[in-house]
Amino acid sequence: MITGELKNKVDSIWDTIWTGGITSPITVLEQITYLMFMKLLDDNQLRAEANANILGVTLTNKVFHDGICVISETPRIETEYLNLRWSVFHNFEPIAMLENIRNYVFPFIKSIGKGMDTAFSRYMKDTVFLIPTGNVLAKVVDGIDALDMNNKDLMGDVYEYLLSKIAASGENGQFRTPRHIIDMMVQLMKPTLKDKILDPAMGSAGFLQQSCAYIITHQRTELMKSQNAAYFKSGLFSGYDTDQSMLRIGAMNMMLHGVEDPNIQYRDSLSKENSERDGYSLIMANPPFNLSNWGQAQLRDDVRWKYGIPPAGNANYAWIQHMIHHLAPNGKIGLVLANGSLSTQSSGEGEIRKNIIEADLVEGIVALPPNLFYSVTIPVTLWFISKNKKQKGKTLFIDARKMGTMVTRKHRDFSEEDIRKLADAFEAFQKGSLEEIRGFCAIADLETIKRQDYILTPGRYVGIEEQEDDGEPFEEKMARLTSELSGLFEKSHKLETEIKERLGAIGYEI
Repeated sequence: MITGELKNKVDSIWDTIWTGGITSPITVLEQITYLMFMKLLDDNQLRAEANANILGVTLTNKVFHDGICVISETPRIETEYLNLRWSVFHNFEPIAMLENIRNYVFPFIKSIGKGMDTAFSRYMKDTVFLIPTGNVLAKVVDGIDALDMNNKDLMGDVYEYLLSKIAASGENGQFRTPRHIIDMMVQLMKPTLKDKILDPAMGSAGFLQQSCAYIITHQRTELMKSQNAAYFKSGLFSGYDTDQSMLRIGAMNMMLHGVEDPNIQYRDSLSKENSERDGYSLIMANPPFNLSNWGQAQLRDDVRWKYGIPPAGNANYAWIQHMIHHLAPNGKIGLVLANGSLSTQSSGEGEIRKNIIEADLVEGIVALPPNLFYSVTIPVTLWFISKNKKQKGKTLFIDARKMGTMVTRKHRDFSEEDIRKLADAFEAFQKGSLEEIRGFCAIADLETIKRQDYILTPGRYVGIEEQEDDGEPFEEKMARLTSELSGLFEKSHKLETEIKERLGAIGYEI
């Protein structure tokens, strides 16, 4: 997370737009995203032009050509390509810059999808440039100019911080899984360049972005190979969502992390059009919790419901089965679900869970504490599902409900040490070397889970944490505690008497 001077710069950009009259956090982020995209386009071409000059070659596949750009044929609207470039128009006077962006630059970037064919440009239609005045625009442009957008790691942190401001405000928080939960999931799943990765409920693309960062860190040498680099930029990552704003924001999030054209699409993952198998090796998601009215009536005979028809009033087991259906033969899933999914027996959900367990697909369950999400306070659970479990017939249960630290009165975070502890336990389980810790982790076979009526609540398996013996004999401890309790009762009676006397003095008898 960014701190210090950089954080102040980003806050200043945000506050300038906010005080300028745009008070919806998601809209503020969108406007910043559009302007950052404008700068990225020009920065990328400036670098390409510099390289071409050094090599003595002619630059092809330009975004900004020489001469006149026709913005519209009917009516005829044209301007010089030069005026569309950030490096030029950022020097315009405020009013002239605003008019230039409104009338020329913004319509231009909305029309370049065919030429650019990036995920972000594909979702620019229906967007509106809302910066209200030239002075506000000039301040924002100056603020973005002060950011080093050539530093992908830095800009990734900047965008993460911007996304956190949305969640903290309470608006669209459902679209953003907390960074520490994403980190935990990715460290447990260990994505590689050999994977094909999907998030079917993408939101702001947090799982995809962090998978990208993990691969950059752990496979840097392999990423230098041209074939791998091309796959990384276009082909490795897929994400679906039904919110156009999130598609744009998610695409921008990926671009800032070096993924120029992820397969990001407008798609209702649970709809009938998504029954065809795609063969993803790795699926990570935080789908909407307990989604009702998801269209079960039209999908009762869907091929995805191998383990049972999900109930009309709750899509949790529709999401689980959808993801299983789209797995490759050795694929695996990591997803966040409401705790109710672990134990519910209503509307056939218990039978579906039983069938999934008996198919030996559930590799691990991690119970998390409350207050991890900005949008909900309820505790949630991490599910890990695999078509090729390393420990056949066994499931790992982890009770992490006591982990994490309250960073505010309403919000809890996991530290790097917390994440490492969970990742180490999961890895040890997969290697067959995990030592069970009462109250924290346990391994259960199918027969054990069957005796628990196929309920997957970790507390049933890990037991109660052993209490350290303080060395005080039981009889002495009870004598001390009862004496202390007696003293507290005496103080309570005195306080009660005093309150009654004071109320009586003013005419109120109890």
